[in-house]
Amino acid sequence: MTAPSLRTYPTAPRTDLVEDLHGHAVADPFRALEDERSDETEAWSSAQDDLYAQYRDALGTAGPFATDVLTARLRDLLGAGFVSPPAWRGERRFFSRRSGDQEHAVVVVAEGDEERVLLDPVAIDPAGTTTLDAWQPSKEGHLVAYQVSSGGTEESVLHVLDVATGELVDGPIDRARYSPVAWLPGGEAFYYVRRLPPETLPEDEAQYHRRVWLHRLGTPATDDVEVFGAGLDHTNYYGVSVSRDGRWLIVSASAGTAPRTDVWIADLTASDLGAPSFVDVAVGLDAETGAWVARDGRLYVHTNLDAPRGRIAVTDPTAPGVEHWTTLLAEDPTAVLEDVAFIDGGGDDTTPTLLLASWRRHSVSEVSAHDPRTGGRLPDAVTLPGLGSISGLVTRPDGGAEVWFSYTDHTTPTSVHRFDARTGETTLWASPPGLLADLPEVRARQIEVTSPDGTTVRAFVVARTDALDADGRPLATAPTILYGYGGFQISLDPAFSATTLAWVEAGGVYVVANLRGGGEEGEQWHRAGMRAHKQNVFDDFHAVGDHLVAQGWTTPDQLACWGGSNGGLLVGAALTQRPDLFAAVVCSAPLLDMVRYQRFGLGVTWTEEYGDADDPTELGWLLGYSPYHRVAEGTAYPATLFTVFEGDTRVDPLHARKLAAALQAATSSDRPVLVRRERGVGHGGRALSRTIGLTVEQLQFVADRTGLAAGSRA
Repeated sequence: MTAPSLRTYPTAPRTDLVEDLHGHAVADPFRALEDERSDETEAWSSAQDDLYAQYRDALGTAGPFATDVLTARLRDLLGAGFVSPPAWRGERRFFSRRSGDQEHAVVVVAEGDEERVLLDPVAIDPAGTTTLDAWQPSKEGHLVAYQVSSGGTEESVLHVLDVATGELVDGPIDRARYSPVAWLPGGEAFYYVRRLPPETLPEDEAQYHRRVWLHRLGTPATDDVEVFGAGLDHTNYYGVSVSRDGRWLIVSASAGTAPRTDVWIADLTASDLGAPSFVDVAVGLDAETGAWVARDGRLYVHTNLDAPRGRIAVTDPTAPGVEHWTTLLAEDPTAVLEDVAFIDGGGDDTTPTLLLASWRRHSVSEVSAHDPRTGGRLPDAVTLPGLGSISGLVTRPDGGAEVWFSYTDHTTPTSVHRFDARTGETTLWASPPGLLADLPEVRARQIEVTSPDGTTVRAFVVARTDALDADGRPLATAPTILYGYGGFQISLDPAFSATTLAWVEAGGVYVVANLRGGGEEGEQWHRAGMRAHKQNVFDDFHAVGDHLVAQGWTTPDQLACWGGSNGGLLVGAALTQRPDLFAAVVCSAPLLDMVRYQRFGLGVTWTEEYGDADDPTELGWLLGYSPYHRVAEGTAYPATLFTVFEGDTRVDPLHARKLAAALQAATSSDRPVLVRRERGVGHGGRALSRTIGLTVEQLQFVADRTGLAAGSRA
């Protein structure tokens, strides 16, 4: 298509606003677009809708990128669906499953070969706008607590279901967003997390002030007993768990997304359930810690205290403090410890006989076996299906020799495998329920790139096999998507992606960069890309892009970058810092105004990741890269597609509105800057058809702007 000229962009409400913030003159010309309810903002947004519709009408895609063809292909690639590892309760097991044509995953309960759907979001809401946010069976498996939200808001409402009858027996309980549920034995009560009533709070703090509560089934939530959280940081997120025998309550807390977790333990046999007496496990330490009491009665601690890649320590729960910890599983110098599972004789035999540990070594998973008394490594590792990723090491609550985990890689949909310690064999336990279309012949390889400060950064490159020589190098340059995230200790590990395969099958190259700020190499890697060091993330990303060009994978006219949420900040920084490197940008649900980000959505909980704009020093960090504030008049910016979701309560769409307006006003390029607005969805879960619709339009945009749509392979 022919891009709109600068004269045809909608006129945005603009002022000459410049504020003096701690000695910095900070311009904010499009401040008016922060108010989504104003007539000016809605008029501008509606005009952007019309402009995007004009672009779509003129696109004229054909071949693999024709809308009907690409939609069908994505459905084929997603046709296998999804299945999760089982949550065992006696001989009853619970799991999530989605067949290829289902809009949402359902929760299934099974006994032996008989199974039935227990929870189906579409049955709750045929319109498909209700999502199942979480679910947790009682310890006996006769009840399930579950949380649902509507319209993408993620404002969960908690209910309790009788498993045998399917009848609701409790709820609704509102204000349960991000709430774990910890059942007590017998299922007559549980601990959970709920916000204080909004009418008791300042308006700008209504999303915070969580507490841990005790709820007794059949009683109104107004009678729930507050047991923990008063007087602590108002942005705290809490975790709660109760040991299998019901004796030990463990509570964890982290202020926002800070990479520090405090943990307390209480003996429920020594006090009233509504007034547990807590003892410190790890409080006030600069470390992340998780703890649980295992079947053998000992307290195990997974921590990065003095071990940035993680270690396991053990102590008696009656002496839980750090000074009593003994390291059982030491830190690995090159792999991040993900999870552990203990194997025992089952039933009354609670003495561990084997310890399994899952690790992530440069983003690729492995599982090792250890002596559960000494932590010593045993020669027999658990065999995995390939070079991919696993999640979870699931055992039965009543013990035994079996461990379940999920596995995926770039060409393998997620499946569930079972390890049997009696034989040492790993077998396929459950495959996704649908039929998967023929997969393209592709090859994934990991490359190493040197960032400007000398740091080695890795990336996965996925390409068609027939586009590579015998050494895995490209035969010719190709349109390429560079994807990244780089924040919050989140790792981008090998995983099946219909988006990747559809792009690669058509002749493109797809690259996933493992940047600092993520968790691929442990907590030091994370901290090297946060706060004052955030620019390292962008430098890593640019280094990968430059490497792809230098090594003949692509050219700047064929290279696109793609990211969402914190990854939207990443590509926003990329397009404003290196507009010469990219032909196109897909920027989804992004953070972009880093001076005012903490005033909206959940922004205040992210100041430990980015910095606090109210602090003079930290404002300097943020202004150094804030995409909205780096837009320069007369710059030839890449073609950019912002995708925003009106129900997003995490990252406010105002970020995309403001940067889109700034780019449209400043760019000297004839490449389009467009906004795709979607209503009725939010930051997180969505129906399958909406996911496919969004992906189709994003891929078509990139294909159009990098030339793949015109030159797609057969």
